[in-house]
Amino acid sequence: MNEVEINDNSFLRQFETKVDGHLAKIEYSSQERKVFLTKLVIPEEIQQDMFKENFIKSVLHHIQDQNLRVVPTSPQIAGFLRKNRQYKEMLPVGIRI
Repeated sequence: MNEVEINDNSFLRQFETKVDGHLAKIEYSSQERKVFLTKLVIPEEIQQDMFKENFIKSVLHHIQDQNLRVVPTSPQIAGFLRKNRQYKEMLPVGIRI
């Protein structure tokens, strides 16, 4: 996996990375040891293969390092978690996708 360097912008509540001067972000909200991933925004100018997947994986690893649970409310991120079952243990008890 190509790890993407991310910045946790807690003021704007988003994980960010810049690629060729363009900002890709995953917006979130947090509550009670859970991170709700609400929106994925990747500019059209970022045409790299596998970028979206690597970006999501990097954000999930960042969340995992903090021992937090993840709740995907973004359809794109929920779809990623459906395809990548190894992240299933990050979901809170009772949440299924």
